Parts: sequence; structure tokens; C-alpha cells
Amino acid sequence: MTDQDLVKELVGASLLSDTEGAKLLHDAETSKKPVEDFIYDGHLVDDVAVAKAKAKLLGVPFRRADVSTIPDALLKLIPQETSENYKVIPMERKGNMLVVGMLNPLDERAQEALRFIAKRERVSLGVYLIPISDLREAWRKYKPYKSELEELVTSVSKSMKGEKSALVSLDEASRTSSEDAPIIKMVAKTLQNAVEGLASDIHIEPGRTALRIRFRVDGDLKEVASLPTMLAQPIVSRVKVLANLRLDENRIPQDGRFRTIIQNREIDFRVATFPVPTGEKVVLRVLDPLTGLKGLESLGFEDYNFKKIQAAVAAPYGMIIISGPTGSGKTTTLYAIMKKMDAVTQNIVTLEDPVEYTMDGINQSQVKPEIGYTFASGLRQILRQDPDVVMVGEIRDDETAGLAVNAALTGHVVLSTLHTNNAIGVIPRLVDLGVAKFLLPSALHTMLAQRLLSHLCPECRKKDVAPTELQAIIAGEIKKLPAETREKVVSEFGKSAYETYRTEPKDTCKVCKGKGIVGRIAITEVFQMTRELGTIIAEGFSEDKLYKEAERQGMISMRADGIVKALKGEVLIEEVLRETE
Repeated sequence: MTDQDLVKELVGASLLSDTEGAKLLHDAETSKKPVEDFIYDGHLVDDVAVAKAKAKLLGVPFRRADVSTIPDALLKLIPQETSENYKVIPMERKGNMLVVGMLNPLDERAQEALRFIAKRERVSLGVYLIPISDLREAWRKYKPYKSELEELVTSVSKSMKGEKSALVSLDEASRTSSEDAPIIKMVAKTLQNAVEGLASDIHIEPGRTALRIRFRVDGDLKEVASLPTMLAQPIVSRVKVLANLRLDENRIPQDGRFRTIIQNREIDFRVATFPVPTGEKVVLRVLDPLTGLKGLESLGFEDYNFKKIQAAVAAPYGMIIISGPTGSGKTTTLYAIMKKMDAVTQNIVTLEDPVEYTMDGINQSQVKPEIGYTFASGLRQILRQDPDVVMVGEIRDDETAGLAVNAALTGHVVLSTLHTNNAIGVIPRLVDLGVAKFLLPSALHTMLAQRLLSHLCPECRKKDVAPTELQAIIAGEIKKLPAETREKVVSEFGKSAYETYRTEPKDTCKVCKGKGIVGRIAITEVFQMTRELGTIIAEGFSEDKLYKEAERQGMISMRADGIVKALKGEVLIEEVLRETE
């Protein structure tokens, strides 16, 4: 199987576009790396779909690995180092048959290693092709995070036994260089576990009785470890060393970042310290391109909104503004839109604060207000760089707003974000920032508002007839939908009483691991600039007139979009109503 074969299979299955396939082959040829690496790193295609395509091409049976049922004794047959080197795991043993899962069944080195193990154990082999996510989950099972921490805590406690002070001095922590040092290992394992667990943030919080470590996963914080207070200072110091922060300054907050390699890919960590009575709290933002750099197709847009975004991306000029509160996924959507653009034939330049993910082919720059390099000053310089597309991380002030509008008026595509409650609110917000009304019809192209909701696990969700009061709300929102969309929704979901979904998490669920949710999904609304909207703005708009124009052009509100997703079983109806009050 060649890279060309795999790409052809994925394009044929409509999992990749022709353009994406050609770019993948070009990148793979240029870097001498397998196409699969680019697919996984760019999150272009679900890894299960890739594994199924490979299995079909290779003529090898496909199977998901139920890692939760693999006993520890079976894992010992293939040591962790061997498993990671050859990308193979034991799945089950049936008498004299050892069933294994492989990522690359044709790898001769892996085959040789398995033959050696089979001869040693006196078993025959059965081979399945498995997705990379199952492989990574099995690697985490070899040595759970908590058991490793317990060993390291014991090691640290022994080394500190007999000392008068319960804390390691800052100088000692900063001079530690051995990779075997317990504190270094403890921090390294915490970072690794956060990445493997798809955490977006790590909180290291010193208290009076314990040092608490929490991960934010799918928007919720969860405690993963509680350590002795004596470890607070050395662990915080280790993180500060990594981020190149001052060890002798703990009275004021500090910010920094560092990059490291985890799971054979570069991960960025953004670090922020904060003084508290018991020391310093540290929060690390995990910037993993595997989870943060998503394709536009994977963000959860319904077809009616996806087509509008595609049209905006293809436009030769104009502003695409994404609005929503902090944590609503605006930056993720911006990156997804840029991924959709052709970075080979277009000059795409960004101004960000900070640069969260590095994208090949795109010229990214981080603003530094402390030295006078702001969004506004950067925008002036960008226009001298012959850009086709300009991305400004956020429009915060009148100067930036004015320059962004002028950039759109001079034939550029401008991408940016604003803090507004909905898509309609973009227009009055820009006017509040001093943009002349008569400029907006020519500058604005598309306004998108979004929120992030918990994505229900397809295995743990259960249908439920909506209560009477919810039935009325659902019916009211569906009535507001454009005729074509309304007919589809009524035909599919309104044959009887409206059914929504609840979640009943199962500890044995392989998909959500007992959480009941798998990631988050966006609910969106898209408001477009039209001739009629331009006239309303020029003549003096009001909120009522803007809403009537949104209704005329068939805009589907975030609440209605959320209700459609609730009827499909993707989100909880209660969360939709709470987030769109």
C-alpha cells in the first residue's frame, strides 16, 4: 500500500477533497514523512476511518481494541517499549492463539518481533489492524498516571527524609538536570497525561493540606491528583524553569510558554502563574494541534450554515467576523477557516495574541503590546506585506476596527473575532467602535456567532419524549425555520411527540470512558451582508430592523440550530436552552 493508494481511497470515500489529497501527497513527498502522519497531525480524517481504509487496501481484518478488557497479565506479554516501538498491542489470548492489534501489519520489523514473542510463548498469532487511538489508549494502561505519581512521591519523600524544611529550595530545583529526578519525571508525566487525556488546561494549585492537580476536559475541571504540600514549590519551580520564568519572583503573576515533544509531535504549553497565600498557582494551556487544529467539516456545522461559511471562504474580499464569549471556540473556527484556504496561491498573514498553533504555509505573528507592537500597529505593517488574507486575533479597539475595515475595503479577506452575544450584534458593536455606518455594507461579508456544548456519546445517549413545556419551545423554534429546512426537520423528527436525548454514562463504554460526552460541538448562527441589510444600515438601523432582515434572509438562530442538534441526539436540549437564553 502506497501513500497514493491511501489518499485515493480516502478521496473516493469523500473523507478528503481532491485538493486536500493533492496537498497531503505534496507535503509527504517534500518532508519524506508518511501521509498518515499529516492526516493524524492535522486531524483531517477520523483515525477509525483511516484504519478501515488501510484494512481494505491491505486485505487485513479491522477491529476496535476494547482496552478496558485487556488484563494486565496479557499486557506483560508485549512490553511497553516493544509496543511503542512497533505499534502493536496484545488484545486477547484464546488457548494457543494470541490475538494482537497492529497499526502497520506489513511492518517487517514488527512482524519479526511478534514471531519472537510467539515462539517464546508457544502460541500462534492472529492479527487485526486497529486505529491509532486504541493503540494510544493501551499505552496509557501500561502504567496509569496515579501509580507513577505514587512511586515518584515515595522517591521524593525518601530523599527529603530528615530535612528540617519540607520544601526544596528554588536554587536546588533550578539546578536539577538529571532526567531521572523525581520532580522532573512528575512534571513530565503530568504533561503527558494531560495531552493523552485531551485536556485543554492543567491547574496546579497549592493548598494548606495538599497540592491539587486538575485537568480541564470537555470544559469541565476534574481532579487527577492530590500530592503532599512539600512538592508544591519544586513542581511550580520546575514548570517555571521550563517556561523560562523568574524563579526568584513569586509576588506578581508571570506569563511564559514552552514547547516539547509528546507522542512524537510538538505540543505547546502556555504558562501563567498567580500568587496565592500558599504559594503560586500555575495554569498551563495545552495547545495540541491534534485537538486544536480541526477541519471546518468537523466543527459541527449543519448543512445550512456550512454552505454559507464555504461561500464566505471563497469570497475574494470582505470581513468574516466570529463572535461569542471567551471559551466559545472562536479561535478554533478561525484556524479551521484558514486551513480551508489555499496557502500555496494566497499570502495569508496573521496577527495573534498569542500564536496558539503553528500552521504550515501561513505567516503568523504575535503582537507584543509592551513594546508597542499592537493589533493596530501590526495591521499597518501587514498591508505592506502584499497579503491576500489577513487574520486579526481580536478587534479590541476603535483603531484596530478602523484598520480592519479599511483592509477589507481595499480588496483583502479579513478574519477576526468580536465579543458580542449574537451575530446580529456585530454591526452595532463595530459602530460603537467608531466605524462609519456607510463603510459596513462594503466591508462586511459574513458574521458568525457560536457557543460550545457538550457532545453526547452516541453509545450512552437514550431517547426521551420531551416534556410538554419543552415540546412547545421546540415547536416554536421549528416554526421559525426557513420553509425548506423546516420541512426536513418536521419530516425527520416531528412525526409524533418530539423526542430529545439524555445521557446514561456506562463505565464500560469504549467511546466516552464513562463520561457520557465525547468532546464538544458548536451551535452557530450565520448573518450575511445583503443589499437589503446594507440599505438598513445606511438609513439608520435598529435592533428590530436587523432581526427582521435576519428572518428575511433565512438566518437560523443558535437556539434553533441547537434544537436541531438536540433532536439528532448530539446535545442536551436543557444545555441548548441554558446557553441561548
